[in-house]
Amino acid sequence: MKASYHKYLLDFKRPSGTSRGIMTEKETWFIILEENGKKGIGECGILRGLSADDRDDYEEKLKWACENIHLGENKLWEALLEFPSIQFGIEMAFQSLKSENPYILFPSDFTRNKSSITINGLVWMGESSFMKQQIEEKLADGFNCIKLKIGAIDFEKELELLQFIRSHFSPEEIEIRVDANGAFSSIEALDKLNQLKKFQLHSIEQPIKKGNIVEMKKLCKETPFPIALDEELIGIFSFEEKEKLLQEIKPQYIILKPSFIGGFKGTQEWISLADKYNIGWWITSALESNIGLNAIAQWTFTQNSKMPQGLGTGALYTNNIDCPLEVKNGQLWYNTTKEWQSSFLENL
Repeated sequence: MKASYHKYLLDFKRPSGTSRGIMTEKETWFIILEENGKKGIGECGILRGLSADDRDDYEEKLKWACENIHLGENKLWEALLEFPSIQFGIEMAFQSLKSENPYILFPSDFTRNKSSITINGLVWMGESSFMKQQIEEKLADGFNCIKLKIGAIDFEKELELLQFIRSHFSPEEIEIRVDANGAFSSIEALDKLNQLKKFQLHSIEQPIKKGNIVEMKKLCKETPFPIALDEELIGIFSFEEKEKLLQEIKPQYIILKPSFIGGFKGTQEWISLADKYNIGWWITSALESNIGLNAIAQWTFTQNSKMPQGLGTGALYTNNIDCPLEVKNGQLWYNTTKEWQSSFLENL
């Protein structure tokens, strides 16, 4: 078996804002496996400034993984414990290689275009007029679950945007999730949650910065509506550490990004613990290309969750890889009449 890796820069159609700043491009890496005339592809979806494996030796570790591909998927996964995005890329590439079609990793009614995945419509941070425009577009596109990034503009304006949605749609018609990306201070967080309460939100992701375990535990106990941990899970590698974190904080939900938490195996560990402690969960992509998004979506469908998932279509980029994934009425479909950009894999 031969393995190689390739860097690829994804260009945003327009600068995209989070509470950590504005992004114009997204770096990703592809691992290609070749054996007996077949190719498999995996994506290492790193996000600089956020991923646990945003380290100086990242490419060096990618090279090591390719040079030691003979160790096999399981041994490599263990050896790459502190490099979750590479764990994910390796898992994906092995699954792709052994599949009849390198892009159909987990055959199901989803990949046969017989069933879909309910997803949330993501509204990016920006000026209130831009966010309002996005909200109107998502509602017109048939989404009944909207996720808003908050914490970057004036809080009063964010409250006005939520009021705009609620003045037109009840909680039964539109579910609203908000994601603060750790933007609130520990001192102001509970007060802000109480101000947000009147909009009957489904949940808020990561209201305060990760690592403030005592404050987050207190917040999860006192919150007027559910809190979902997101960044808090990043950098928690062992099963024992994962269990200890959930036992300590007792969140209402956790959000699972395979690229950040050790791929499918790492995600499965979190799911088993969440189920054990009656904690809700959903799965989210993390700005991967359509290669990684496709794998995450297919695997997510096999988990049989009825909640809206956080799976975009990669429509953010000008140079994404053409694929069969498409969104209709707030549902992600795998359109079997559409083809993958075949030349992409052939040219890597």
